[in-house]
Amino acid sequence: MEIVRGDLADPRIMALLRHHFDTCHEVTPPGSAHVFSVEKLATPDIDFWAAWEGGALLGVGAMKPIDAAHGEVKSMHTAEAVRGRGVGGAILRHIIASSRVRGLTRLSLETGSFAYFAPAVSLYKAHGFVECPPFGSYRPDPNSLFLTREIS
Repeated sequence: MEIVRGDLADPRIMALLRHHFDTCHEVTPPGSAHVFSVEKLATPDIDFWAAWEGGALLGVGAMKPIDAAHGEVKSMHTAEAVRGRGVGGAILRHIIASSRVRGLTRLSLETGSFAYFAPAVSLYKAHGFVECPPFGSYRPDPNSLFLTREIS
């Protein structure tokens, strides 16, 4: 598996991101979906990566800086055909390592608080993330779970 900067002009990446965006909006109550649009992922301050094996796209993930020391994990999604093979963990470890190089000392994230998101919550907790209050511009929401960890 190779994890590289994601190319938002690649139709395979765009298809996976559309699926991620649509699914998040389908399973999340109105007003509680915080998934990034492609336009937000394309902004210069966002670090966006894609995991590949040969010509097959395995998954994507991104990091949005909140301030000079704190970043937010965004747009984590693994292709359904390769779930359970460690793709999400590899992308998350890459985000953590890249964020350290960038000088960040903390990463946080928001995910859903209900059953559909349970595998994601397990992944994040297995990588040292713990529950925290809402951060940045987030507000309390019973449909959201907020997680954070130090990465220094």
